[in-house]
Amino acid sequence: MPLTLHHIVIDAHDLPALARFWAAALRWRILSEREREVVIGPDETAPVGICFMPVTDRKAVKNRLHLDLTSGAADREAEIERILALGARRADVGQSGTESWTVLADPEGNEFCVVRPKETLIG
Repeated sequence: MPLTLHHIVIDAHDLPALARFWAAALRWRILSEREREVVIGPDETAPVGICFMPVTDRKAVKNRLHLDLTSGAADREAEIERILALGARRADVGQSGTESWTVLADPEGNEFCVVRPKETLIG
């Protein structure tokens, strides 16, 4: 059997809080919650979920890997505002302001982007 993606793992200082943020942001749910691991996903049969694992240190530098999220074109700004209300913040990673994405950071500072839907991008 070939390799397949099982989980995206995010190190977290406060596992339950960060898992709740991402579950709410993605409209997923918590599938498993243990002392040293919290897993979220759309449902138990989903091929990929996000797993939160504990770390003692806080995030110090820009992520080398990040998530790109998207929505329908008409919903994009409302979704950004909804995620900000959940506890995200705008992040500056050197963007010019003309990009087709908005950079945000989750409550522990992990950067992610809300990108424009593919159908709205020109060539």
